[in-house]
Amino acid sequence: MKTYNLPYINQEVETVILANGEFPSNSIPLSIFNKSKYLVCCDGAINNLINTDKQPNAIVGDCDSLSEENLLKYADIIYRISEQETNDLTKAVHFCLEQNRRKITILGATGKREDHTIANVSLLCEYMMGADVEMITDHGIFVAIDKPSVFSSFPKEQVSLFCIDNSPVTSHGLMYPITDHILTNWWQATLNEATGDEFIIETAGRTIVYRAF
Repeated sequence: MKTYNLPYINQEVETVILANGEFPSNSIPLSIFNKSKYLVCCDGAINNLINTDKQPNAIVGDCDSLSEENLLKYADIIYRISEQETNDLTKAVHFCLEQNRRKITILGATGKREDHTIANVSLLCEYMMGADVEMITDHGIFVAIDKPSVFSSFPKEQVSLFCIDNSPVTSHGLMYPITDHILTNWWQATLNEATGDEFIIETAGRTIVYRAF
């Protein structure tokens, strides 16, 4: 089974996508942002770099959020994708895949508008088909799975599951066990907690797993 580790301060990741939600303030995602080896910004997120020392390697999106100043300043690294069937975060993920970047950490994808947050989190179930993607917020980490998986954890860590498919779920290592149960609404497997240093989720359906810091 694949193991999903917890992020940590000073962790270096292959590729970071900065979305146009709330800019990280927690020490873990902020450290990962500062240590990123390759930074892709959704076009609106470029404004969040004003007070940082980071420069993006690429800016991706429909560019409707870029000022004329930034259009000129970053002209050499702007990748404009005008279609409106996907949001800028998805455009950025597709760009990374085209660059053969398949281990991706998404930051700044939550906060501000709640509909954007829900949409961005749900998109993890699509991104996992072509890449190893995690979404780190100021409060925890989201990943999507569709097969039995192991999660690094710690005692009393808060854990929530959100099932997209009607597929049975079984847990091991959570305070409130789930045994071959089909979850029919998103609230039904929230607010659980780990009992040790790892837990296991068994499923064949698309499931989003959240671990709080």
